[in-house]
Amino acid sequence: MSAPPEGWADLPFFSAQWPALRDRLDALPAVLPAPEARFRALELTPPDAVRVVILGQDPYPTPGHATGLAFSVPAELAKLPPSLRNIFKEMREDLGCAPATGDLTHWARQGVLLLNTALSVEPGGAGGHARLGWDVLVAQVLERAAATPCVFLLWGAHAQKVAAPFIGPDHLVIETAHPSPLAARRGFFGSRPFGRVNDWLAARGERPIDWCGPA
Repeated sequence: MSAPPEGWADLPFFSAQWPALRDRLDALPAVLPAPEARFRALELTPPDAVRVVILGQDPYPTPGHATGLAFSVPAELAKLPPSLRNIFKEMREDLGCAPATGDLTHWARQGVLLLNTALSVEPGGAGGHARLGWDVLVAQVLERAAATPCVFLLWGAHAQKVAAPFIGPDHLVIETAHPSPLAARRGFFGSRPFGRVNDWLAARGERPIDWCGPA
């Protein structure tokens, strides 16, 4: 069973909406990711650690791909999803390097909140849980994360719309097209987001994100 993650457990969602939503998910024959990974983004990046927010839409609907972190896949997955391949392509242009695998856990441990706007999906059913009630949790998480200066790295119109109510003058906001093959050439490629994030952090006296991670 997935329990509310420490640091975020006092959000009203977990007492008001989560019990009914959990029962609904438990009644389904298959849900991705596994229950123990459902809140992994929140577990790895508690509120006081958030420095960058990256919003995805929902978990990968292909069995074996979803890890509970937006855009991330298991390290052993040899063929990366197209959006993640484009993210790494832009990173190589920006920083001259990219992670050795698609596992982005090292981002999350450095304060990059890799949050999907729906935290569950049924196999093969992309977008199927978009109206299940996860938006309540996401709004509460973003409100708390935005209480201190951080970066909002918003790829695509969906992420931009979801984050808009929580953005203030103390945040660095980088909005571009989504890295998917259908949109990446409309403004994602060439945006150099990773270096811009690190420049902003450095100007604040904070350590940069090691985007490329362990070899």
